[in-house]
Amino acid sequence: MSRIEACFNALKNNNKKALIPFITAGDPSLNLTVELMHVLVDAGADIIELGVPFSDPMADGPVIQRASERALHNGTNTDDVFNIVKEFRGKNESTPVILMGYMNPIEVMGYEQFVEKAAGVGVDGLIIVDLPPEEAAELSAVLKPHGIDQIFLISPTTRGERLNRICEVASGFLYYVSLKGVTGSNQLDVKAVGDKLDEIRSKTSLPLGVGFGIKDAKIAQAVGTISDAVVVGSALVERIAEHGENSNKLKAEVSSFISSLRTALDNIE
Repeated sequence: MSRIEACFNALKNNNKKALIPFITAGDPSLNLTVELMHVLVDAGADIIELGVPFSDPMADGPVIQRASERALHNGTNTDDVFNIVKEFRGKNESTPVILMGYMNPIEVMGYEQFVEKAAGVGVDGLIIVDLPPEEAAELSAVLKPHGIDQIFLISPTTRGERLNRICEVASGFLYYVSLKGVTGSNQLDVKAVGDKLDEIRSKTSLPLGVGFGIKDAKIAQAVGTISDAVVVGSALVERIAEHGENSNKLKAEVSSFISSLRTALDNIE
């Protein structure tokens, strides 16, 4: 059983929802990224989504785009991301870590080498934004022997045969993009999200996570009532951008924000 599956099973048995925060590796610095990962877990995160910096993050809004720019300016590369996970694993062997990114760095390194390095440091899943399910078989074949889950995005416009295909090839959980647009968008319609999740559940038994537009505890709680997991990215990365020059202030702000989301999710009736 993978760490991701074990995590969701444990949460389900305790009638809890998964909290999945996103941060970009190398933002505001390589060393602080590892510290922030531990802060996230201590504050109530169940799974960590770690962004692999990329120069053209097409699915991301301005907040996370700037985080990638800061990380790249700091010289962060793919091997640095692996080293961050390795260092994190030195103190935490149980919290699942998912890498979120784009195909280019994987293509440059090569599927086999990328996956072997990822598995070697304890990566549990990949979200590759620009890899459609129709073209995912080659990477999937490399991931499966290493037990790394391939997590796919589903959008409000995903339907029919494409939805069926994603449900067939995905593992770990499914990530529902609650809004049309890029990360950090507004105007989340919880009822519409719930209706779409019902449709997806008719086709898969995988847990369903919801991201994009999760800005505060109130929204997180509302989304948590209809999903298995809540993913928070831009609202967290904004705090990193604001307090990145002061590590103590940053860690306190991150801890307070994640704790507020955890409390909201734990108070779902």
